[in-house]
Amino acid sequence: VRLQVQNVEKPLYRGTFHCFQSIIKQESAFGLYKGIGSPMMGLTFINALVFGVQGNTLRALGKDTPLNQFLAGSAAGAIQCIICCPMELAKTRMQLQGTGEYKLKTKNYKNSLDCLIKIYQKEGLRGINRGMVSTFIRETPSFGFYFLTYDCMTRYLGCEAEDSYVIPKLLFSGGMSGIVSWLSTYPVDVIKSRLQADGVGGVTQYNGILDCIRKSYHEEGWRVFTRGLTSTLLRAFPVNAATFATVTVFLMYMKSEDNLHECEPGPVIQQPSSL
Repeated sequence: VRLQVQNVEKPLYRGTFHCFQSIIKQESAFGLYKGIGSPMMGLTFINALVFGVQGNTLRALGKDTPLNQFLAGSAAGAIQCIICCPMELAKTRMQLQGTGEYKLKTKNYKNSLDCLIKIYQKEGLRGINRGMVSTFIRETPSFGFYFLTYDCMTRYLGCEAEDSYVIPKLLFSGGMSGIVSWLSTYPVDVIKSRLQADGVGGVTQYNGILDCIRKSYHEEGWRVFTRGLTSTLLRAFPVNAATFATVTVFLMYMKSEDNLHECEPGPVIQQPSSL
């Protein structure tokens, strides 16, 4: 977020490592965890919603095909925007609060919940949903590619329940899915972050998505749309590897438990992602 929204004329950070180094030096290690309350509150519901909607949509579509995987993932991505947008708004505002300060001189928000309450009091529902359109544009195709990549990777690697290497295969498939997902719509994420950070210093720069794209490109060129990509990909692989592997192994376990209760032989799970 900090790399995406920093002023190009007076940049605070030269890159991912320098940003990481500067935050620890200026704000202590706790500076790396600013805004953590928001994802901790929201991610449980988001992941439950995403995997629930994706699974049910895929069953409703009937056939487990690559196109249906993409459509089911896109549906899941679109619906979870309702929670994702306010969550990321609070996270962005908290992460930008007190940039470069060891002890905050001015603390606008006590925590993520306080942040959302104050935004609502000042700007209403429109303020809470700032960046909703850009979030929707980002999340809908992004989750489509997310589940499509995972489906293709697990099929290619042959992830079956009895495979002794199933966990490493699932971790690799999930990690690659996260990377492909972010690469597919990353420029939109930059715009979303800028829109959600707009007005933090009391000055509003952008009138909307197109205005933000035009001004950002005019001032910084096409490279602006790749700001923070390295740190995003470094985060994406382990996070999504853990997420997909955990969900898939849990579903495998539950399916095997169901079969044991029914006195049937153990399952051969050819396609974990379609469970």
